[in-house]
Amino acid sequence: MKIICSLATISLLCGSPVLAQSPGTLFKDCSSCPEMVVIPAGTFVMGAKPILSINFTPAPDEMPQRQVTVGSFALGKNEVTQELWLSIMGENSSDYRDGTANLPAETVSWNEAQVFVQKLSVLTGEQYRLPTEAEWEYAARAGSAAMFSFGDDVKELGRYAWFGENSGGHIHAVGQKLPNAFGLYDMHGNVWEWVEDCYQSTYEGAPTDGSAIQKEGHCQRNNRGGAWINSALNLRSDHRHRMGAGSRGIFIGLRVAKTLP
Repeated sequence: MKIICSLATISLLCGSPVLAQSPGTLFKDCSSCPEMVVIPAGTFVMGAKPILSINFTPAPDEMPQRQVTVGSFALGKNEVTQELWLSIMGENSSDYRDGTANLPAETVSWNEAQVFVQKLSVLTGEQYRLPTEAEWEYAARAGSAAMFSFGDDVKELGRYAWFGENSGGHIHAVGQKLPNAFGLYDMHGNVWEWVEDCYQSTYEGAPTDGSAIQKEGHCQRNNRGGAWINSALNLRSDHRHRMGAGSRGIFIGLRVAKTLP
């Protein structure tokens, strides 16, 4: 049974296909499924730029900036939790297990993340997947052109993210900090989140329609958002991090996306 309700109101229309695709709507495709947020379509400037006030120069793979148009899609309100991972995969491979069901799943490879979304898709009959890198950055920015969804003031980061300065050296339950303007939690920090794309050393020639960068054969994959172990600048909306598809770590998890009709 699909469970649907609006972020703004609970109405008699709740559960209708029209409302289910309205930007900001929260929905679940089953009682044990991830809670999803409908992200509105839009155009944004993807990539990083120098910030003279803090003497910051982006890495070459975060440039050049380019305009990208993203269609509407759904993205997990939270990072995939250990409870959800266990329910779909039948086992919990995370290293941090303190009895908190809402800790994010970690020690997850890109390959394992693909198995997870495939199983979730079979369970629900819906099209779950990893977000593309463009979708992820668009959702993380939530309308902001700054380093973070809330602006450029690093002093504000602790209100939105678990990172090296406030995490106490470990991950935390999802949804404890402030959400961004799209209603998404932990887009900055807690655990890195895998995206669909192959890594490319610059954005030269990269898609501008929100689709993933794909290459023939094996490729390194990207993850985004930074983690509990990282410094502030690694949590920027435009920061990129590449790893092998089979790499795992106590700081890497995932957030699921869904194609909308």
